[in-house]
Amino acid sequence: MPSDATILHADLDAFYASVEQRDDPRLRGRPVIVGGGVVLAASYEAKARGVRSAMGGRQARRLCPDAVVVPPRMAAYTAASRAVFEIFRRTTPLVEGLSIDEAFLDVGGLRRLVGPPADIAAALRREVRAQVGLPITVGVARTKFLAKVASGVAKPDGLLVVAPKRELAFLHPLPVDRLWGVGPVTAAKLRERGIRTVGQVARLDEPTLVSLLGPGAGRHLHALAHNRDPRAVQVGRRRSSMGAQHALGGGPHPPTELDAVLAGLVDRVTGRMRAARRSGRTVTLRLRFGDYTRATRAHTLGKPTAQTAPLLGAARTLLRSALPEIDARGVTLIGVSVGNLDDGHVQLTLPFTRDPGMELDAAVDAVRDRFGSAAVTRAVLLGRDPGLEMPRLPD
Repeated sequence: MPSDATILHADLDAFYASVEQRDDPRLRGRPVIVGGGVVLAASYEAKARGVRSAMGGRQARRLCPDAVVVPPRMAAYTAASRAVFEIFRRTTPLVEGLSIDEAFLDVGGLRRLVGPPADIAAALRREVRAQVGLPITVGVARTKFLAKVASGVAKPDGLLVVAPKRELAFLHPLPVDRLWGVGPVTAAKLRERGIRTVGQVARLDEPTLVSLLGPGAGRHLHALAHNRDPRAVQVGRRRSSMGAQHALGGGPHPPTELDAVLAGLVDRVTGRMRAARRSGRTVTLRLRFGDYTRATRAHTLGKPTAQTAPLLGAARTLLRSALPEIDARGVTLIGVSVGNLDDGHVQLTLPFTRDPGMELDAAVDAVRDRFGSAAVTRAVLLGRDPGLEMPRLPD
């Protein structure tokens, strides 16, 4: 790990909502919700009233009845993201994008040319504000993990530098959910044993954490609680999975509707995979139920592929296994992703099979790859809202 705090984590604040407030002066200083049925983003004025991303629109409006609800403008968000990343790359060639609104930057080699990392971070924030018109928070630390924690603590519109001598004094008083990998389930397990802060995690030895959380999570959290994170900023890192999701309105959704939504999502994901010349093996289905709890199911194929038919078949099997739970609890979101991606060349071939559906899917894949995704669509998707395709970084 570097001996100095040279890693920046830059994170745009309430990105979609900030773009809306930038482009419409009437929204500035007011609670803003992007998205209707499901909250895609909320301004900090709305967050102060309890509104959160992925919350249902009705619940959000109950919490904040005076909020201004605006439809999403994906083209505007994509343009803003590209402008910000251009500033990142002018700052340093060592940029690792995490999403369209956040990235790690390594500025360790710029001290003699530009100045200390704290000055570089401050200049970056000024440039993003002046040229793109958006607030951005930057955390600076010796490790990627701690830089991300620092930006989270500094939000909104802040700058926080964690000096090497202050690392553990800064980290240990924080709640355990600041550790990467600690979600609601893991946090609840730790709290049941009276462990509420990172410092309390750090005081446990590794075998104890392993016995509580399992080998992977136990070793991972033990390292992070001592700020051991040797990962370098990776330029040009390809994503490990590709996915898409669709938010559903209230009310019951028959299996035929859910199957149509799932088919549209898999079509979208496999098209992106083939465009990026990737293939994958693990299909993951993500569900959000009517009570806003979530579930994940996964299936790994015997060999990687980018063809729609086998990946859709696996996704349908996962969905069928979840139907009893969906019937009992309702469903508000379906997501599908393909992981274990290979970087090898994807060669589309028509399968020699007696299954006409599989042959048709392969033929449709070939037509879309040549003429575009709008060239042909499934009959069950005609007249249906395909859902939003979220802006994303290039693979």
